[in-house]
Amino acid sequence: MKSKGSEWQAPEDDNHKLANLCGPVDANLRQIEAALQVKISRRNGTLNVVGEKENAKQAFILINHFFEKSEKPVTADEIQLALVELKNTNTVASSKKEPNIITGEDEPVVLRTKRGDFQPRTERQKDYLKAVLEHDLTFGIGPAGTGKTYIAVACAIDALERDSVKRIILTRPAVEAGERLGFLPGDLNQKVDPYLRPLYDALYDLAGYERVQKWFERNVIEIAPLAYMRGRTLSHAFVILDEAQNTTPEQMKMFLTRIGFGSKAVITGDVTQIDLPRGQQSGLVQTQHVLRNVKGISMTYFTSQDVVRHPLVARIVEAYERFHNPERPNLPTEPNAQ
Repeated sequence: MKSKGSEWQAPEDDNHKLANLCGPVDANLRQIEAALQVKISRRNGTLNVVGEKENAKQAFILINHFFEKSEKPVTADEIQLALVELKNTNTVASSKKEPNIITGEDEPVVLRTKRGDFQPRTERQKDYLKAVLEHDLTFGIGPAGTGKTYIAVACAIDALERDSVKRIILTRPAVEAGERLGFLPGDLNQKVDPYLRPLYDALYDLAGYERVQKWFERNVIEIAPLAYMRGRTLSHAFVILDEAQNTTPEQMKMFLTRIGFGSKAVITGDVTQIDLPRGQQSGLVQTQHVLRNVKGISMTYFTSQDVVRHPLVARIVEAYERFHNPERPNLPTEPNAQ
């Protein structure tokens, strides 16, 4: 059922805030339209919203929310994050001072990172964050853009700042469309850098470039391809294994048995994007069945509902899920935290 043109009226003499809300050439309004499948028309200080009743209601929630904070221009990133929050909670924070968008009885988790506004954006992200903080071994499994790696890096930096660990170790299998490390020029770090770039980006965003560079210089942060982990015992470290869907079962077992005293490990991956040779089983797929009932291990499963990127990304993920649904592996769909 379509609404008959519900209207939102800006207060008089607030053209500056209205312009910041709408964005250049009403780009912010167009973004809300595309995400909520509504039509927003603007005439002077009046916005008319037409669409399904619930979608129009959500559009008004967003408009009111951002008008309150539109003393400065509202960015596309802010709109996208709010759309994710709205999709998952039916509400958005009334101001930036609120420590956590997610409502509920639990106290918000505050991490020691440079990003004072860091917070989980969906209920599943909130569960994942808690799981990482409360377990020594945590799996984050799901599509790209759901915050699996970013939240893991935030927790690693927090643990380092609190002296809970002495170092951060970042690793991932060196598998990309059939290429191998040997084809890349340079020393070990230069060979591995392209594979670990998403982890670097998260580190720089959460701790700042200069601080991260100092940690690298002091070997507080170490990067290594997964193959170089054999024979080591990783004690008093926060270890992140990224892109774990590209591990073999043997590599996964090897990594899991490296964890030493005082360490915490987070394993992230997307079982729909496996780049292993055809016929090679993924270690991430196998380990979910092997470890699903082991106490002390948490497994969090993300879906397209948790994608914190452009709204189009979530729709792309959903389209691929529908297309591949008959061939999807028979995996558990709910977290199995114990």
